[in-house]
Amino acid sequence: MLFQSPARRPLSTFVALCTLLALGACGSGDELQSSAVVAPAPPADPGFVDSASIPPVPAFVDNAASNQRNDAHFATLDTNAGVRVVARFLDLWQPSTMIVDARASAPAVDGFPAVVASTCSGLVNSGTACGTILNAAVLSQNTQFVVNETVARTQAQADAAYFDDRRNKGYSVTDGMGPLTGAWLGLTQQTTTITSIPANATTTLYNDAGNNTGVGRPANAAFGTVVDFVNAMSTNGSTEPAKRFYKYARPYRWSSSVVVAPTLVPAESATPATDGGFISGHTAEAMRDSMAMAYVVPQRFQEMMSRAMELGENRIVAGMHSPLDVTGGRMQGLAVVAANLYNPANASLKAAAYAQAQSALMAQTSTTSSTFNTFAHSGTTATDRFADYTANRSNYLRRMTFGFSQIEATDAAPVVPKGAELLLETRFPYLSADQRRVVLKTTELPSGYPVMDDAEGWGRLNMFAAADGYGAFNGNVVVSMDATQGGFNALDTWRNPISGAGKLTVQGTGTLRLAGANTFSGGSQIAGGTLEADSASALGTGDVYLGAGSLVVNARGVVSVVGKFTQLANTTLELNIGANGQGSMKVGAQTTVLGGTLHVKFVDGFKPKAGDTITVISGNGSNVKFSAVSVDGFKATPVYASSGVQVHLDS
Repeated sequence: MLFQSPARRPLSTFVALCTLLALGACGSGDELQSSAVVAPAPPADPGFVDSASIPPVPAFVDNAASNQRNDAHFATLDTNAGVRVVARFLDLWQPSTMIVDARASAPAVDGFPAVVASTCSGLVNSGTACGTILNAAVLSQNTQFVVNETVARTQAQADAAYFDDRRNKGYSVTDGMGPLTGAWLGLTQQTTTITSIPANATTTLYNDAGNNTGVGRPANAAFGTVVDFVNAMSTNGSTEPAKRFYKYARPYRWSSSVVVAPTLVPAESATPATDGGFISGHTAEAMRDSMAMAYVVPQRFQEMMSRAMELGENRIVAGMHSPLDVTGGRMQGLAVVAANLYNPANASLKAAAYAQAQSALMAQTSTTSSTFNTFAHSGTTATDRFADYTANRSNYLRRMTFGFSQIEATDAAPVVPKGAELLLETRFPYLSADQRRVVLKTTELPSGYPVMDDAEGWGRLNMFAAADGYGAFNGNVVVSMDATQGGFNALDTWRNPISGAGKLTVQGTGTLRLAGANTFSGGSQIAGGTLEADSASALGTGDVYLGAGSLVVNARGVVSVVGKFTQLANTTLELNIGANGQGSMKVGAQTTVLGGTLHVKFVDGFKPKAGDTITVISGNGSNVKFSAVSVDGFKATPVYASSGVQVHLDS
């Protein structure tokens, strides 16, 4: 029921109401808000906008074409971008020099030109035949990690490792789509021949004769553009140049204590000199395919990133790769996709693939742009292995470092590679390219971890955290959303704990939800659209200024406004109130309300009754007066006091 405050209320009438309700600390509306009250100023503009400069080094996205499989034996740091992106491995290991044998009569090896590599021949049992150990502690830990995982491996883990090894990676990662998996498989027409583990898998090698990513154009008109896009994102993605350059052995050649999964023993190469462990090709391919799928279906962005990282760890569980192998594969995989997104030749393909994926999957699932994201997360842990957000986040972070300690400076400045912002292009369509770079900058890992401090910044990128929005507000952050475009343009949630001294300004018509334990101090200004507080500290530690649009409080606790709260006319403050003050607002400094609407809902089973008085705002509120107050399910009267605002449920 809507309560319209009269322009002027006789003092006697207000006093009578206070007496009737037996509520202390009431004052007259004229005393609480006079026409002379001046609204406080909005939070101060910090005067600058944060940025993430492009590192002054050769960019992978500009040189990706140098990473060619046929040039693997000739690859160097200077000539091959795929080798260069993981160059910090040279802090730990110095590969031997290989001499190219250019004789035309020399037989090719594994499809490559013949080489003479006298220092890189035979088994690498000692770990020294193909190079020199520079950091024994890290490399020993690298191998011991594999020993520990393979010795403790369960049968279920061994089976998962087998499937991720023998299946085509494009098919293998598809279950990261969760509730969309069936629709995705049907539309792509993906197939695999590895549907079970044969009884003789311990002695016979089985290869997947399926079609990997599916059927492209023109045979697949309904989804072929998407399939073509996924395939295009692996262009220039060979890991062979890095393997041949670094010449670092697989873990089971470093230690006999590594227990290769029995079903994968037939997959062991008989030619160690051409079977490098660093970097992991399976991991790189899984990251490329998963990142491409996340681009066209950003509703499953974090789940697809989690699936890629899981496949990487399964390479360790299998005994086939080490943590540093997997780290290198992750880094190169991300760089390859960014380079292909950056390539102007793919501009129309990526736009068409995104549009086709969204429309076709919505049609298959009978959803719309406003319900598709909900459906994409409608599974349970019994039906969607990636339904547990907290577990996904924890596992992703663990798999980024695999327990390695930082071995160098931990406070180096963040570094964001050129073109990396394109990886978030569909996840944050309402942010600019510069803003997406800042998202990557403020969510990346600290410096100092082995291999990950590459000059461009691929190693420290935390794509899971980046998909949860900014990690810090440094300077002025303006977010403008357009609800008419649907999807994340209409509604998005940032779950990171946001720090910094910057200010957030929300504009447009969409809804931005803040759900982290935030400490940013520059304040929040709503100048259009809706800002929703989904955690008790969502609004940080600054002022909150509701000048246009709406502020929604939807937290599982009392939401704190540490500074001032100001609400102007023609705005709405919506409070979703539960038991024990849930969803109410506590203001630490001055509360000023010069009109606007207060809308109160009761949620989570909270059922007050007529006659109850509910505190909705607490704090210093000497200048508070809403133009309208509505409480769902009740006729209600606002009660203004210097200590805040209550609503009395009349009937």
